[in-house]
Formats: sequence, structure tokens, C-alpha cells
Amino acid sequence: MERFLADDAATIAFGAELASTLVPGDIVSLEGELGAGKSALARATIRSLAEDPDLEIPSPTFSLVQPYDTARGPVLHADLYRLGDPNEADELGLLDTHGAIVLVEWADRAPYVADAATIVIALAIPPGGKGRVMRMERR
Repeated sequence: MERFLADDAATIAFGAELASTLVPGDIVSLEGELGAGKSALARATIRSLAEDPDLEIPSPTFSLVQPYDTARGPVLHADLYRLGDPNEADELGLLDTHGAIVLVEWADRAPYVADAATIVIALAIPPGGKGRVMRMERR
């Protein structure tokens, strides 16, 4: 599936749509360059899963993983950008929390995490810099 997300409101709406399809055990790989909207989409999805549009969702860039208890069960939001070595991802337990929904930014930094993804979402800023192009593949 491919879709153009014209603005933040469209990204938030897609995050809610995505959240409605997720089930425990789903691992979502969010791909794209810096500034492509991975964090914005993760936040929108988590807020929808938590049924709380005002939920504070800090970036997990420094903590690497941020857990949430939501109405749909546990959610892990990970950002692997700062990994020094792919093996460091083992210590995060992303694939060990079997009942969780896992959203992973920069999963390609730990190939075994990227390979485990059940959904891959690639975000890109189109020429002209307005909006985002979203491509989603369910495995």
C-alpha cells in the first residue's frame, strides 16, 4: 500500500488507522531518513492505542526503548539509531515481550529485528518537501 500524507493531521489519522489493525506480537519497522516522520507516526499510533490523544511520548533516542501500558496491551517504542553494534539490540528485549506491539525506528541497525518485522512502513519526503509518502508492507 502506498499513500501520500499531506500534513501532520494526515499522519495522525494514518497512525490511528494503523493502530486499529495492530495485534499483540506485531513488530512494526519504521524506516526513512532523519525527519521523514517516523517518530510522528509512532507517537500518533501509540496515542491511539492508549486511547489518549494527549499522552506524553518522549523520543526513545537516548533511552532506546520506551514502554507503554495501553488499552490494547503493552507497547514498546524503540529507536535504534544510536546503537553502536547490532548485537546491542539483544539487551533491549524487543523480541522477548511476546504480548507486546513493538514499534521500531531504525530497525535496519539490528538486522535480526528488521527481519522479524511483521509490518514495514517506509516514509519519505517527496521532491518539494511537502508532506510524506508512506509505503506499507505487511509480511
